Amino acid sequence: MKILVITRKNTYSPNHIGNDAAILNAVCDKLTLLGADIEICSEDDFLKMTVLRQELIVSMGRSMLLLERLQALEDAGVRVINSAFGVANCFRKNMTLALLQAGVPYPRSKVLQTTELVDDTFAALQNGGVWLKRGDFHAIHKEDVSFAASAKEAQQILQEYALRGITEAVVSEHLHGDLLKFYAVRGTDFFYWFYPYEFNHHKYTAYEAINGKPVHYPFDLNALKHVAHEAARVLQVEIYGGDVIIGPNGDFHLIDLNDWPSFAPCRAEAATAITAHLLQSINQHTQQTLFPHA
Repeated sequence: MKILVITRKNTYSPNHIGNDAAILNAVCDKLTLLGADIEICSEDDFLKMTVLRQELIVSMGRSMLLLERLQALEDAGVRVINSAFGVANCFRKNMTLALLQAGVPYPRSKVLQTTELVDDTFAALQNGGVWLKRGDFHAIHKEDVSFAASAKEAQQILQEYALRGITEAVVSEHLHGDLLKFYAVRGTDFFYWFYPYEFNHHKYTAYEAINGKPVHYPFDLNALKHVAHEAARVLQVEIYGGDVIIGPNGDFHLIDLNDWPSFAPCRAEAATAITAHLLQSINQHTQQTLFPHA
């Protein structure tokens, strides 16, 4: 069982560099104990490779050049987890449009050019303010996800994005309720959820002042699991995590879904579930290769 493992560049692990490395190392350790032949490389080292000798690629990478190379390999039949197509689907604009189209509970949102006027969009979406998020990628800097309490503030954020070369932004309504974070692995029973502000587990402290402390509104956990799994299916990711706002009446909206998050509060359990999923995927891929018409 030969597996190539691609690490994530530090740029794409804001405030979670150590945690992202730790979960990947934990999975590699378990696979090695099971007899896997593991080769670990960086995104840059992978791009220099000319020969691939592994049956499976396990990747946390996110750079566009890497994703394009992995997508070409997937088209040629190589198994990649998470799929590079799925990782690209998790970029903010792609995720927003895909989840809204699929009917997944998601905040009312609109994609704007960063050179556009925001007044009408702010008026249509504002619910005590709006969130503006860079459209082309995940959040790398704190300002990539910003709250605006006024149209003037929202316009300034768009202008700042434009100056940074970001051409599109997602503008979403602000939802009042508890912020809840979850981690999951498709094809397994693993699903871990918690209130991140109670464990100081969040990227940027300023968000807590906007969202407020959790009230612990009751909600249907099975319904949340179903929505999370459906969102992952739509976006084509297998190892994932996300953020949800639970409203006072128990309804909820997914506000983010990430490919292969840190799993920091549940690393040991997550590593076991991820390893089991990888082994199952290897077996399925092997069967399909040996018996393509079965």
